[in-house]
Amino acid sequence: MIIDAHQHFWKYNPRQHAWISDEMAVLKQDFLPVQLKSVYRQYGIGGCVAVQADQSEAETAFLLGLAEQHDFIKGVVGWVDLRAADVEERLQYFRGFTKLKGFRHIVQDEPAPDFMLRPDFQRGLALLHPYGFTYDILIYPSQLEAALRVVERFPGHHFVIDHIAKPDIRTGQMGTWAEYMKAIAANPRVFCKISGLVTEADWRHWTVESFFPYLDIVFEAFGTERLMFGSDWPVCLLAADYGQVKGILERYAEPLSGWEKAGIWGGNAAAFYGL
Repeated sequence: MIIDAHQHFWKYNPRQHAWISDEMAVLKQDFLPVQLKSVYRQYGIGGCVAVQADQSEAETAFLLGLAEQHDFIKGVVGWVDLRAADVEERLQYFRGFTKLKGFRHIVQDEPAPDFMLRPDFQRGLALLHPYGFTYDILIYPSQLEAALRVVERFPGHHFVIDHIAKPDIRTGQMGTWAEYMKAIAANPRVFCKISGLVTEADWRHWTVESFFPYLDIVFEAFGTERLMFGSDWPVCLLAADYGQVKGILERYAEPLSGWEKAGIWGGNAAAFYGL
């Protein structure tokens, strides 16, 4: 089964989704399971992990409700306030939902590059593994140093890097991104999602080959056992349709063995999230 390890749903609300600018007008509409199921049927996708796009417990409840109604939604990555005084009570509550696999905070929007090192945030992070939850790391390269320190502090936790940490594919630059990715991958419990590539490239003029230098780095760092495919639908529609996104990885993965491909296309996501 091919599993899309990273996609989103929303009922568009201009205030709730203020991050969707006029440049992103294609996203100013509802994106719900009925639409995605049709796309999955076309491209042979058997299931997905729905990831939060709004930082509220209402978002978590919304995604869990969709997962109850649609079996192809195999898991949910929600949001909980990891900085809250009652975070352990909230984790105890959420442990009752079998499809809730982990949590994410939109760290990329936090102005401080060391946000993940805040004591209150780390207190919440420390509780995730004891309650059986994973954590999706959504950051820019400038925040990789802090993420590395977090991963080193919690070596037993299950982390996954979203969107290969968003390197500057548009300009072809890597900077310190490659070295930090290699360092963070040294922890065998850290996985990485091959997702969100097209939106970090030139939206109108990217080529499949423009992603290969970045894929070379993550394949070398994480190996085929800790990488997973994610479409980032519908955000990917800013720069590509679903087939084009899937085609990038298909092209790159052509030389791989059958079992390596099986892991990247679904097995690794199922193992990481316990689907």
